[in-house]
Amino acid sequence: MPFLRFLLLILLSGTFAATCAAQQWPTKAVRIVVPFPPGGSADLLPRIVGEKLAERWGQPVIIDNRPGAAGNIGADVVFRSEPDGYTLLSAPPPPLVINRLLYPKLSYDSTQFVPMSVIAAIPNVLLVHPKHDVRTVQEFIALVKANPGKFNYASQGNATTSHLTAELFKSMAGGAAGPLQITHVPYKGTAPALADLLAGQVDMMCDNLGVSLPHVRSGKLKALAVTSKTSFMGIPAMAETLPGFEAQAWFGIVGPPKTSSAIAERVGSSVKEVLKMPDVQKRLAELSAEPMGLGPAEAAAFMKQETERWGAVIRSAGVRIDG
Repeated sequence: MPFLRFLLLILLSGTFAATCAAQQWPTKAVRIVVPFPPGGSADLLPRIVGEKLAERWGQPVIIDNRPGAAGNIGADVVFRSEPDGYTLLSAPPPPLVINRLLYPKLSYDSTQFVPMSVIAAIPNVLLVHPKHDVRTVQEFIALVKANPGKFNYASQGNATTSHLTAELFKSMAGGAAGPLQITHVPYKGTAPALADLLAGQVDMMCDNLGVSLPHVRSGKLKALAVTSKTSFMGIPAMAETLPGFEAQAWFGIVGPPKTSSAIAERVGSSVKEVLKMPDVQKRLAELSAEPMGLGPAEAAAFMKQETERWGAVIRSAGVRIDG
């Protein structure tokens, strides 16, 4: 019995110490790695939230852009970091739930990340350059079918939600005849892809609505459909033409493997509180982002569900890594 009480004391002491450490955390700057370039929603959302987290925590929150390989480079940096809460990953679905479904070998295991929060979700939108005389999804599909192999589309990169959304569109729009013949042109992030779409170098893109909306309002791009379940801001839903079509980008925060649950809870609760701030809600609304503020347990369940959903998209569209 004395030995058992001794073991119990050690366990309780360790738990108490971990809790105290989490309460004191952070005592220095926190780095949030963003595995995509500056300028897109994946970069803007953690910057907005990180600014407020720094105020709440009394420590700097540094956004560290590590783009490349569909988010795999930045994800690997965090995967190999110390699980002390001072290096976190903020990312859309690819490095968290998609890449392991497409890449035969990765240098990190995304299932080992510790979910902390999901910040927000943004619908994608089907964009085309104004040089094409189309106003609806049906008209664009007809135009592509009449000119097989003559169209291309930009994406934020291989395995990104913009890539998978476009491939799902090609598959569902093509029907029994096979996918629409539109060539994939992958870029390294939203900014360069959008720049070439605006210049007319590419014909189409499925992008996050928030970043591209100003170009739609100015008439520099045409928004044919949003990929949410229903119409949004006057833009019709893709599901009205292709029943069952749905694809959105969301942005999670995770820690390295073995990060303590106490720190995960602290990050999750802090993000949730930040998202209640009126000025943050205003800035997110400008990006067409719907705040989510999920805690660690909710985020883990959500990411599992999203793995299954994107897996179904990959299988149904026959997506392969190219370019």
